Amino acid sequence: MNAVDPAIDWHPEDPAILADPYATFSRMRDEDPCYWSPRLRSWVLTRYSDVKAMCLDKEGVSSDRLRPFFASLPATETFRITDIIRYLSLWMVFKDPPEHTRLRRLTSKVFSTRAMQAMRPRVEQIAEHLLQALDGRDHFDLVADYAGPLPCLVIMAMLGVPAESMSDVKRMSDEIALFIGSSRTSAEKYDTAEAATREMAAFFMELIADRRKRPRDDALSEMADLRDGDDAFTDDEFVATCILMLFAGHETTTNHIANGMLSLMRFPSEMQRLRADPGLAGAAVEELLRFDGPSGSQVRIIKREQQLHGKTLKEGQRVFMMLNAANRDPRAYAEPDRLDLSRDGVPHLAFGYGLHICVGFPLARTEGEVAFPALLRRFAQLEPTTQPEWINSLVFRGMKALPVAVKRA
Repeated sequence: MNAVDPAIDWHPEDPAILADPYATFSRMRDEDPCYWSPRLRSWVLTRYSDVKAMCLDKEGVSSDRLRPFFASLPATETFRITDIIRYLSLWMVFKDPPEHTRLRRLTSKVFSTRAMQAMRPRVEQIAEHLLQALDGRDHFDLVADYAGPLPCLVIMAMLGVPAESMSDVKRMSDEIALFIGSSRTSAEKYDTAEAATREMAAFFMELIADRRKRPRDDALSEMADLRDGDDAFTDDEFVATCILMLFAGHETTTNHIANGMLSLMRFPSEMQRLRADPGLAGAAVEELLRFDGPSGSQVRIIKREQQLHGKTLKEGQRVFMMLNAANRDPRAYAEPDRLDLSRDGVPHLAFGYGLHICVGFPLARTEGEVAFPALLRRFAQLEPTTQPEWINSLVFRGMKALPVAVKRA
């Protein structure tokens, strides 16, 4: 470290850092790859090898971070978030084996890779419908008008949630995200997330009761009749899994599509490559996920004291594994800050890695492979009209809006 360089003082909520965290991540990787954040009271990992190794660590770290957090709250606070505790505690993303193994096995019987890839015609239909609605417009918000509704409508179609419920579903999901992705800065955020969780649980209870009486060709009906030997979801697990799949099934993919399009607009030669060769879509999706992915971090709790880069990580301490920082590590990728749609190399970590790799990643990939070429076919020119405002979150990496000016192809 250069003697004249100031010590790293990371402010993840700073709008300038939210807009471009990568210069700071570069310093952290080089100067303090196992960084203690006084603000987060947590360790922060930024190197590819460290993040991947922790994703694969089954013994030394735990994903079960909600139950200890809930247990630490005073009774007055737990009383205010009873439905958050009831349902989010059952999400498999916050579980370790064997609980995680069991829930993932049950979920994967319905949300299999084959079932998700079979959604491609529906994804194409929804993308075309959304793009037709933009006919005649030379300005629109890429998040609100395309990147947001596309994955929301897709996961709703897969589950069997009525399309006319989209505005309510999106609102409830965004409000639950106040708990998942934001710091505990105000009671109002938690109250809003609690009300949304209660509302979404009631929403799914009604749909589940209907499917048990009148099964249809959708994931809700399959889950209602799901058995793995003698095992099945409990009623609360069924509701919690529905909330998780709906929430996770579109929040991150919205960010993936919006972040990816902003990256393409900032690298117009790469955007033109994809426009000229839609067959590049599969590789493009992987590079866009690497370059500016939709998930800022995954979190673990230290179970066994361990050493990393001369630091002692103690039992009970929290670790933020910064996925996007790892995906820009020059130790893993040549010229990592350059977008290269034909890049080859080690797998990116945008979906996590190991046991907790995102169960819905085949659907997210399919949606990206459809969404980007469809947009580029429709418009010969896309340009952002303002600097985007980024969501204040360590877990999610996305924009509140992305206004664009377009010209039709």
